[in-house]
Amino acid sequence: MYTFGGNIRGILLLLPFVIRLFLADAVLSFLLPFSYFFPTGVYDLSSGIAAAVWLHIQSIFTRSNAANITFSGYPLPAHESAIVIANHVSWTDFYMIQALAIKAGMLGRCRWFAKSQLKTVPFLGWGLWAMGMPLVTRDWTHDSQEMDRVFRGIKKYNWPTWLISYSEATRYTPEKYAETLVWCKAHGRPLPQHTLYPRTRGFITTVQQLRGTPHVKAIYDLTIAYAEKSPSSVEKWAFLTAPDMWQSLSEPRLDAKWKFHVHVERHPLKMLPETEEGLKQWLEEKWIEKGVRLEHLRQGLLAGQAW
Repeated sequence: MYTFGGNIRGILLLLPFVIRLFLADAVLSFLLPFSYFFPTGVYDLSSGIAAAVWLHIQSIFTRSNAANITFSGYPLPAHESAIVIANHVSWTDFYMIQALAIKAGMLGRCRWFAKSQLKTVPFLGWGLWAMGMPLVTRDWTHDSQEMDRVFRGIKKYNWPTWLISYSEATRYTPEKYAETLVWCKAHGRPLPQHTLYPRTRGFITTVQQLRGTPHVKAIYDLTIAYAEKSPSSVEKWAFLTAPDMWQSLSEPRLDAKWKFHVHVERHPLKMLPETEEGLKQWLEEKWIEKGVRLEHLRQGLLAGQAW
């Protein structure tokens, strides 16, 4: 529930970030024409600008508002380029991924799949374009030229990158999960737990394009989980319930009400299947494993275990 004091606090915290974001987008927009002549220089400069912006909003979440993100799984090597996939629960998922990127020294190198409509937004869209963000429609036939643009820099110039996507392409909700179960039963697919069925087309394209790129070493498979304290609930914790955008920016003690967790699996790219069908099955299997992992976290909450 929002309060007047909380709203004022959120505005005061957010205003400097918005100013920095606007200035950064203006600079990135100015750099856009130069990217045709100095692609690597613009990429490196835009990565540094992006790192400062993203670190600012991450600091609001973890320092000003005391969100405590816990981690498990594979300790990521520093400065390694990778394809990053994750389940999608909430707007706040990007905080979880950025926390890992900071630990790995790759915050400024994060490149997220974003909606192509953002191209038309002055400054913001131009800034995303200058940074090398993949701006897609989710129609992979239509997006082939855009993907070629993104992959070209990574492959030709060996740009360090985390290329990040939510394989489900939409956020998890109970209603969407019910639809997923109906679809999986109708198509003879295994039933996931706590996730939606992953969309495979973009994943397959990305792996096939970057498999032979020497500096892109691995797939990082992230499992994101939340829990909100619910004293009135029988289970006391509402699993996969995250703060909304404004709560993440305005509430001063997020650690008192929410749990935040990321589990990391690292898979060498050279170990993945070669065929489209093999990659599709691999991603499906990882999503089933992800559901089992999420259920284990849920059961741990019931047993009073710390994440």
